[in-house]
Amino acid sequence: MAPLIPIIDKLPSREIVLAVLLLFIARFSHSYLFRNRRPLRLPAGPKGWPIVGALPLLGDKPHEALAKMAKQYGPVMYLKMGTADMVTASTPSAAQAFLKTLDANFSSRPKITAARVTYDAEDMVFANYGPSWKLLRKLSSLHLLGGKAIEDWTWVREQEVGHILQAMCGISSRGKPVVMPEMLSCTLANILGQMIFSRRMFEPGESSPISSRTLWWRISLWQVVLTLEIIYRSFRCWDGHSIECHRMGTCRVVSILNRALEEMDKVIGRERRLYESDLPKLPYLQALCKEILRKHPSTPLIPRLAAEDCQVHGYDIPRGTRLAVNVWAIGRDPETWENPLEFMPERFLNTGKSAGISPWGNDFELILFGAGRRICAGMRFGMLLVEYILGTLVHAFDWNLPNGAYELNMDETFGLTLQKAVPLSAIVSPRLSPSAYVPYPI
Repeated sequence: MAPLIPIIDKLPSREIVLAVLLLFIARFSHSYLFRNRRPLRLPAGPKGWPIVGALPLLGDKPHEALAKMAKQYGPVMYLKMGTADMVTASTPSAAQAFLKTLDANFSSRPKITAARVTYDAEDMVFANYGPSWKLLRKLSSLHLLGGKAIEDWTWVREQEVGHILQAMCGISSRGKPVVMPEMLSCTLANILGQMIFSRRMFEPGESSPISSRTLWWRISLWQVVLTLEIIYRSFRCWDGHSIECHRMGTCRVVSILNRALEEMDKVIGRERRLYESDLPKLPYLQALCKEILRKHPSTPLIPRLAAEDCQVHGYDIPRGTRLAVNVWAIGRDPETWENPLEFMPERFLNTGKSAGISPWGNDFELILFGAGRRICAGMRFGMLLVEYILGTLVHAFDWNLPNGAYELNMDETFGLTLQKAVPLSAIVSPRLSPSAYVPYPI
């Protein structure tokens, strides 16, 4: 204390008195304002580290880390993420409490770094719930993603799928492997280009890898962001199926593929390819797509933001808290699904226990596209693409790994969506009549 005495002596007495007075005023004001306020009852969760909180606990696969922690702390869990508060929902009942019971309070999305390139988060994916977002939603549903729009653009999808079949046949004839993300990028970009600009984005002669920068340059930024979730759900459909084929035993794989092919050969035959009008007659294919997306959802964490203070399951959720609905964990919940780690498309058939579960946001066991008023506007378009493209590829080709490989790299990379770290590459062999591999239906 001795070294401080000369410093204190040099300070004007009026300033010392003022500083002490302000200290007491602040202390008693805080006690007075919050004397009747009860302490917050937050959900249980990991303590985390100083300053950074629970961020180091998430690793490179946050959805898996959060699912593991939820088994210890419960379906509604609280985490301090740096300076932000976050809660997670890891079961259907917890997700329903946030996305249905308190839907209006959790209809906005938190601001993330990726949103800076989308007109500062004023697009339909990242914008806060309000009049501007409602207008974007209405326009997209009316002209791009609604039922009538989907029906009107059927010819575009069937034509572009014909182009991808023709291109894959050409690659197959040269004995080269097909890199699926490149093929699907071209197809989906051309579908969107025809719908938005009335022109194809890529010509048949283009064979260079399709980079994200090229896509963003050729298609306007707003439309790409608007359909982002749809595109990546379609990308994941075939990758997810490949992952399952590797994880299951060979006999099980053969059984599933043979049943799918048997159904399609019976309904469609081998003289033509699959068309969208065939899908309602293919229940096993539809069940196969649901099972793929149940185990491998393209968006494992659905982000939302609390607009006001609220309570969920008896816990206090402060205003501004971020919500992460763990779709990946819900799809593997043993309380919800029988043998959740097994790949069983039969569970979604009429004789299965999960036959009545659909991905349209009403059944919280399978919220692939979210739920509530903020559900993905393109969910029906996205699911249609998954069923149509996957069904066409399975029906039209026999598939093998290149260079006689027996193992498939199943590593995933986490981001806005889950993708395979190593793109799927395969050797394909046509199994239909040659007339089936033309761009235009015959």
